[in-house]
Amino acid sequence: MTRFQPSDLPQGPPASNDSSRRAFLRATATVGGTIAAMSGLNPVVHASGDDTLRVGLIGCGGRGTGAASQALMADTRVKLTAMGDLFEDQLQLSLKTLNEARNLDTKIDVPRERQFVGFDAYKQVLASGVDVVLLTTPPHFRPLHLQAAIEAGKHVFAEKPCAVDAPGVHSVLRSCAEARRKGLAVVSGLCLRYHQPYVEVVRRIHDGAIGDVRTMIANDYRGGVWIKPRQPDWTDMHWQTRNWYYFTWLSGDFNVEQHVHNLDVCAWAMGDKYPEKAVGMGGREVRKGPEYGNIFDHHAVVYEYASGARLISNTRQMKGCKNDISVHMLGTGGSATLTERKNGVKISAKDEWVFRDEAKNLYQVEHDELFASIRSGKPINNGEYMAKSSLLAIMGRMATYTGQEITWDMAWNSREDLTPPRYEWGEIPAPPVAVPGSTKFV
Repeated sequence: MTRFQPSDLPQGPPASNDSSRRAFLRATATVGGTIAAMSGLNPVVHASGDDTLRVGLIGCGGRGTGAASQALMADTRVKLTAMGDLFEDQLQLSLKTLNEARNLDTKIDVPRERQFVGFDAYKQVLASGVDVVLLTTPPHFRPLHLQAAIEAGKHVFAEKPCAVDAPGVHSVLRSCAEARRKGLAVVSGLCLRYHQPYVEVVRRIHDGAIGDVRTMIANDYRGGVWIKPRQPDWTDMHWQTRNWYYFTWLSGDFNVEQHVHNLDVCAWAMGDKYPEKAVGMGGREVRKGPEYGNIFDHHAVVYEYASGARLISNTRQMKGCKNDISVHMLGTGGSATLTERKNGVKISAKDEWVFRDEAKNLYQVEHDELFASIRSGKPINNGEYMAKSSLLAIMGRMATYTGQEITWDMAWNSREDLTPPRYEWGEIPAPPVAVPGSTKFV
């Protein structure tokens, strides 16, 4: 199947009096900052006085439900008005959870006619009159949905990673450039960039607190994750999408799906510079059965920068082993440690420093910032780093799957497209497990 084409988009808004409201909201995204500065008024206000931002959720799993809750808490004048998912039961569970959450019931208005299920559910959500969409499906669908959302003139929260292959990364960069031209916000789910302790320590690193960074060690050691046993009435597509985490075409593998957070922190600390090359190893030591799809259970990658600095990336998902999710940075004048534990962000150098304040929930902060930027008419656009950090993680997977040295240019120009032959409920062979030394770089 080819990548999503603009011709597949809903052709304009549904016929209703709401179209003028949405046109106004799009327009104020670009001129609102000037209006606000001149008049002191909130720039996102309709002539009728209705300044409620309508939110659509695309992807109703646990992360999507959490993102919807945080979006509804981020602004006093916001409502969830549409939801879409591949599966009816997942949508209904998400809606039930949100309706039962404290302080959210008055902000939810999702009648049956705005509940959409199936591969085209995202199109229906976008055409339902929403102003902001939360893209929280499995990562494979992110480029497709982001392009559609920006073409439709919506502000976007996009969970990480934003793609699972290089063509997807390029699609995301194009969509985010278009969002910038249209004055639309795109906030990434790389939430550590919005975490106060991390913001402060990276600022200090940029100011030279540990000298020149020479070595970074990014660890993500954890146990196993959920699995959903195959049911008799499930087709291959049902089984794979229900267990999306275990299939590279859907998740990117776990060093992409989850470890992208810490890899992005390393890129951030390096001034959003990315390494020239990588070599690594990985495989399936524990998760060997077909129920685990085709992803690995461990990856180890060494990335090298032009300066000679190294980023050592280690990931493992095995029960009964020591867990550790952390980043350690060694510089010419000291070191820094970054973890989400209390007092776990610190600098060891001539001037010692530990973050000891109480930090606001980082997942909430990213939504607070998203909606504040929409209201101010100064939309945030995280597109550049969310795309390139996703490629950084994908580059590591390429190195572990092939066993070869992968350069940044190779990853950037890769023709590997993990899109399945078709999006429909039917038979789709399980992709083979990569064999280092035999699996070819594409």
